[in-house]
Amino acid sequence: MLRRTVCGLILGFSVCSTNLGTGALCSKTLGDEWPQWMGPNRDGLWNESGVVDAIPEAGLPVLWRVPIGGGYSGPSVSKGRVLVTDYSAVNPEVNNDPSTRDRREGKERVLCLDFKTGAELWKVEYPRPYSVSYAAGPRATPTIDDDLVYCLGAEGDLLCLKLESGEEVWKMNLNEVYKATTPIWGHSAHPLVKGDLLYCLAGGKDHLVVALDKRTGKEVWGALNAEEIGYCPPSITTINGVEQLIVWTPDNVVGLDLKSGKTNWSYPLAPNYAMSISAPRFQGNQFFASGIGEVAAMVEFDKSGKPSKTLWSGGDMKKGLYSANATPLWIGDVIYGADCGSGKFIAVDSKTGKRLWETYQLTAGGERRASHGTAFMVQNDWRSFIFAETGDLILAKLSKEGFEEKGRMKVLEPTGECFGRDVVWSHPAFANRCVVVRNDKEIVCVSLAAK
Repeated sequence: MLRRTVCGLILGFSVCSTNLGTGALCSKTLGDEWPQWMGPNRDGLWNESGVVDAIPEAGLPVLWRVPIGGGYSGPSVSKGRVLVTDYSAVNPEVNNDPSTRDRREGKERVLCLDFKTGAELWKVEYPRPYSVSYAAGPRATPTIDDDLVYCLGAEGDLLCLKLESGEEVWKMNLNEVYKATTPIWGHSAHPLVKGDLLYCLAGGKDHLVVALDKRTGKEVWGALNAEEIGYCPPSITTINGVEQLIVWTPDNVVGLDLKSGKTNWSYPLAPNYAMSISAPRFQGNQFFASGIGEVAAMVEFDKSGKPSKTLWSGGDMKKGLYSANATPLWIGDVIYGADCGSGKFIAVDSKTGKRLWETYQLTAGGERRASHGTAFMVQNDWRSFIFAETGDLILAKLSKEGFEEKGRMKVLEPTGECFGRDVVWSHPAFANRCVVVRNDKEIVCVSLAAK
């Protein structure tokens, strides 16, 4: 049973500090929003101006820190509100064995915070036993669409709530409705809204992906089959003038008709362990996708909009990029991202797959292999903001030749664990000249406003 709590503004301090400058939150008008995973267009691009060109040694102003429960889901920001999901567990211990489902008891929660103060505005919670590996909490970032917010829990609980109050509009459990099983690492594909439809990975026969009426939750169509649903969020792109839904199942990258779910094309690409995670990137008439097991492909479409040629593929540890936890960015003719196998941050020539440079300094912060080393990159003009698994926010200028670090600060402590090292794996939100990011204990807002 859902429980909704509406709270008053419990934190009374102001963020209009004079050291933030005229570009800070003192303005009555908020800047760009971040209503879903990887930003408004799910492309990792942040277009606000008035942003810092460097991070000083003393760090940037921390506007607020608020306690939070466990989870990998990132925050989203809209209309002066921060939405984030977490898990309040009965038993604090987490057994991070990648091959074993961890059983925990507790409540999944949706938290709505005031953007300026971090004060809790409302909270929705419901009991949810877990049986997933890496059971810290939810994975999927809330998706805000105007006055509604859509939240997907680790065990398939899908909620539609009013942004203003947290009032329930509709809910369902995907596993129950579609007779599916939670993937071993939990439901992770961030819900996607386009027009009147909400797209989600569900599971079950002919329903790996579903389109739901966003206002009622009623199914409009279901499509695709696979033994597992994978973890890759759906996205939308235009190929040869045709806008379509992109779904990477554990077996194929597929383009679907948005209104009917009919398959337009399919390209076979199967990462190990059904771990289709990072979203394929599109540019012009090409797409790039990669995953664990040295799986990668740069694919070209013909004039009919079908995949016609593989320009280069994976299988070579000296070539390509094999991303997993974090989706890479494709900027110009260079692809930047964290490599799953080595844990390095790598720059790749998109035309040939040749590795241009690689480093651990932007991921695990060391000099040795760090399996699943992770860093989340967001681009603002020439600025690359990189949130490393070490809890460091890094500002760098990236190019074919290498990277120039423009400063870093420790924003959060890494409270998770992976293969014996401490990590924080959560995609930040960039909005209103700030960055908002969380770990398993707190959520933090840092000003990125230029003075």
